[in-house]
Amino acid sequence: MDSRSVLRNTVAAVIAATVAGGGSGVAWAGEWAGEWAAAEQTGESVRPVTHVGVWTTRVTARPTRFRQAPAKTRSKAYAFRLVTRHTWSGQQFQCLDSLWTRESNWDHRAYNQGSGAYGIPQALPGQKMGYVAGDWRFNPQTQIRWGLRYIKGRYGSPCGAWGHFRSHNWY
Repeated sequence: MDSRSVLRNTVAAVIAATVAGGGSGVAWAGEWAGEWAAAEQTGESVRPVTHVGVWTTRVTARPTRFRQAPAKTRSKAYAFRLVTRHTWSGQQFQCLDSLWTRESNWDHRAYNQGSGAYGIPQALPGQKMGYVAGDWRFNPQTQIRWGLRYIKGRYGSPCGAWGHFRSHNWY
């Protein structure tokens, strides 16, 4: 028998004894097994031994592998999906990444004190992103959708906007 079979049989015996005896956490193995067998033959009752100790473990809110990516990474992934839906190439996303990294570093709360521009695309004024959705102040997806519509309407593509930005320092 391998160790898994032994473990499986032990667990099955403990569960069966617990169900039959009506207790929980009953110790049936080792030295008590002999007592139990002897008591069964003579008709005596043996009170099962109950574990009194407490086993505690630390619990985290989420396992490490399920933690969310940083907001900047999630925003870039969302923008990439939208860029490819517009049938723009990967190079267009690289231009968009360069543009918005320069403008706001992909921070959806970025605010320019001098001009009043707001969000990932640095909309001026920021409230004009409100025609996409009312949550424009705190939702990076709304800002990205607005920014891509603006770029498509004014420059035709992200590389067009990036080229304008490089020559004029604004888009």
